[in-house]
Amino acid sequence: MDSTTMTPKPVCAQEALALLNCAAESSYDRDKCLAALDALRACIAQKKVKKFSLAEASSTGTSETPKGK
Repeated sequence: MDSTTMTPKPVCAQEALALLNCAAESSYDRDKCLAALDALRACIAQKKVKKFSLAEASSTGTSETPKGK
């Protein structure tokens, strides 16, 4: 078995992440982001997702705490 079996991925995680990263890019490409949104919508419909929620961030360094000067 490969290392991807360690932790289960949330449903439609790749599609949601792609859309968020597209929106965050400095060179925003609306058409690209609309394609990512369409892919997320398709995944949601296929998996019958009703609602998303964010998990509490562990100490991964991804928190939005401002850095000290």
